[in-house]
Order: sequence, then C-alpha cells, then structure tokens
Amino acid sequence: MIAADQEARVLRLYHAEKWRVHTIARQLGLHHATVRRVLARAGVAMASQRRWPSRIDPFVSFIQATLAEYPALTAARLYDMVRQRGYSGGPDHFRHLVSLYRPRRPAEVYLRLRTLPGEQGQVDWAHFGTLRIGAACRPLLGFLMVLSWSRQIFLRFFLNARMENFLRGHQAAFLAWQGCPRVLLYDNLKSAVLERRGDAVRLHPTLLALAAHYRFEPRPVAVGRGNEKGRVERAVQYVRRAFFAGRAVADLDRLNAEAAQWCVELAAERRCPEDRTLSVAEAFAQERQALLALPPNEFPTDERLPVAIGKTPYARFDGNDYSVPHTCTRRTLVVVADLTTVRLLDGAVLVATHPRSYGRGEQIEAAAHLAALVAAKRNASAHRGLDRLQRAVPRSQELLAALAARGDKLGAATAALLRLLDHHGAAALDRATAEALAADSPHSQTVRLILERHRQGSPPSLPLSLPDDPRRLRDLVVRPHDLGSYDTLIEQPEGADDDDDTDR
Repeated sequence: MIAADQEARVLRLYHAEKWRVHTIARQLGLHHATVRRVLARAGVAMASQRRWPSRIDPFVSFIQATLAEYPALTAARLYDMVRQRGYSGGPDHFRHLVSLYRPRRPAEVYLRLRTLPGEQGQVDWAHFGTLRIGAACRPLLGFLMVLSWSRQIFLRFFLNARMENFLRGHQAAFLAWQGCPRVLLYDNLKSAVLERRGDAVRLHPTLLALAAHYRFEPRPVAVGRGNEKGRVERAVQYVRRAFFAGRAVADLDRLNAEAAQWCVELAAERRCPEDRTLSVAEAFAQERQALLALPPNEFPTDERLPVAIGKTPYARFDGNDYSVPHTCTRRTLVVVADLTTVRLLDGAVLVATHPRSYGRGEQIEAAAHLAALVAAKRNASAHRGLDRLQRAVPRSQELLAALAARGDKLGAATAALLRLLDHHGAAALDRATAEALAADSPHSQTVRLILERHRQGSPPSLPLSLPDDPRRLRDLVVRPHDLGSYDTLIEQPEGADDDDDTDR
C-alpha cells in the first residue's frame, strides 16, 4: 500500500512525462511491481513482461490437475510427487510457485438473518483470565446469553465451565428476564454436544432435561460456523472492551453484581440493531411479552458426586477438605454443593454442612466434629500414657495444666515425665513435681533436675526393660506406703527393762 499522493505522482509521471516503469520506480524509491500495480488499477494495459523459463514449467499442468482434484493438498506432498517425476528445484521456491497455481476458494456470501421477538437466544462461554483465591488460581469464565431480537445481554461470571455452572447461567438468565426464548443456539460446547457425525448430533442429556423443564429448543450450529450465532460473538467482544477492560477484579460476588448492573444500565442504553428508533432496554420491554413463561419450580443445579472417606474424618471436594463426623470414616458419602454451601449426605441423612471454599488445600472444620472426635479418642484410650501418669502421680495433672497455659507442647512433656516415672518411681517423681510447682517452674526439665539433685550420692537408677503389653507390668501402679507403722512393732513399753532385771 502506498499513499494517495504517491499514486498520483506515479500516474502523472507515466501519462504526462512518459516515463517508463523502471524509471518511475527508481526515482520514487518504489518497487517496479508496485508501480505496475498502481497503473493496472488505473486501467493501464501493460505489455507482457519477458519471462525466463522455470524448472517448474514442465510440471504446471500436473500441478493444476492435481490441485483441481485435491484443493487442500499440501505443498510438501506436491513437492514429493513432482520430485519423483524429475523436478530438481528446492522446496521453498516450489512452495512459493504452488501458491500461484492453487485455486482460490470463492468468498462466501451471507444472508442477513432476522428473528421475531422472543423467538431466539444465543449462548456462549468467554474466557477472562484467572482469579487468585488464597492458594488457588482459578479460571475466570463469563457466561453470556443474548436475545437475538432486542440484543439484551445477560452476563454472569463463574470459576469453571462445568455443567452445573452452565445450568446455573441459564437459570439466572431466565430469572433475570422473567422468561426464556423458544430456541437457544449453541456451538459445539461439551456441555451441549456430546457427539457429532455429519448432521447427526447427540446432545447432552442434562441439557435436554433443562430444555424440557423450561420448554425451549436447544439447537447446535454447524461446525466452524460462528456467523450463525454472531450476535453472542459480538456481545463477547462488546463485553471485553466496554465492561471488562481496565476493571480490577478482587471478588467474584462483587464482579457479578457490577455485571448485572451494567447489563441493565449501560449495555441497555445502546441502539437496537433491529429497530434503530429503540434502545435495547425499550426493545427488551417489548420482547419480554413474547418470552415463554417460567415453570413454578426451579431446575436443580447442585453439584452431586460420591466421595470416599478414609481413615481421617474429612471429605475431599474441589481441592479442599471438609470435616465429617468420626463415625463416617471408611464409608462413601455424597457431596451436594451449590455456589455457597457444601452438604454431605449419608444416604438421605445430612451429616455435615459447611460454607464452600474456592481456595486450594484448605481444611474446613466444624467444632462439633472435632469435639466428638477428641471425646471418642479419649474414651478409647483409657490406659494411654497420660492416664497412667495422672494415676501414678496426681500432681502431674496440675503441672501439665500449667504447661498448657504457657502454650508448651504437652506430648513431649508427657513422654519425658513417663521416662522419669520409669527411672525414678512414682514417689520420687511425685515429690519432685510438687517441688517444681512450689518453685513456679512447671517444666519436665525442672523435675528431672530436682530428681538428679536428690539422687546425688546414691547409685544410679537403671531403666528396666518391661513388656509393652498393658496387661502386664508396665501399666501397673504401685503406691509406696509409710513404713513407720513397722517401727511401732519393735518399740517396748516404759519400764519393761527394769522388770526384766528384777526377775534376773
């Protein structure tokens, strides 16, 4: 492409000054082919140029006949075929020459389609990047439905294009318009078309159930024929530049609220293409009367899927863990989820309800589930180490409570005290625990130091290897008793020695 003033100069120099093509090209800094093209558009008949013979000349008729029968045959395959017939040129130059002989597809002509009010709507998904929620990076997808006559737009954003959100988009559009069109057009979405062979189309059974509920006809367009639903395709571009461009997205609910307001305000103020005297809002007010009435009940759009509960009482759904009662472990529950709530069912019994999280790797727990689990584990392990320690050394409960108030780890302290119990015995550990509490130093290391100080001068205590079976010696608690009562047995009454001497 050259400027209009350059074209005028080329024509003036050729017609008025009688310059030759190469002279014009050299003086104006243009290619000679560009000069010829300008003259040809102006109606100047150019003399045929001298053409040097080419290596492809003997194969032109073969190439034209082959391309006439197989128009989509690649230049690489044609190159192999002519090489077998004696062509000696290179592949790059051959590819350029073949493009000159390849038959051009005639431009397709389209009819302008018009629809009646309430007759047709068009549906599509559009990708709008991603949205960061906690540790998750979720895709942000826009569901669009456009009424073909009034061009009224419905826009709703979701975090995936699953079938449930596809149904929710339809339902929200019908509720916003208080009706639905008689026909909805789709391209080859997986949520709409399961299989297609020629003119035979197998629609998704869930979409057919939705269509039967709201009494509209789902109609897929031909493959690669985006023009058949051009209204929604243009609406996608309109949404990108007029609504989404430059908009900061931090929260999905806020984005959907802004989209709903934009659809009924700014997007509805544009002129209606079917009747330029009307705005989209005014045209939609007329078209609403022709929409099909909605049934009294809504179509179910909840997500439902079975989930296996393992050893821990949590159900994994959409990348997050939701707590369940501990009695549900090693069983299969059913997750029923909407956009805000996750419910878990055991048959027909509701066992848990949680707010839905759209992050990743999060653990959503109910306090009642954890409290019941802790109580059950405590009752099941009545002879565990903590109980043994509390029964042997009653003061240890006060020491552990002080440790918990300070935020120390009770597991490590309990293990250390149990080792001291095995090495020093219950009585010594009880005295050392009382001394540590009196000194306001509730710590297992303090108790150990006190026991070591009292043991100075005594032979070292050696750990005993006892069996681990709780029915044997390890969990037996022997309380030492005061041996002072035995001293009274050998005490003699006053004057007993005098009587004995008298007798002697």
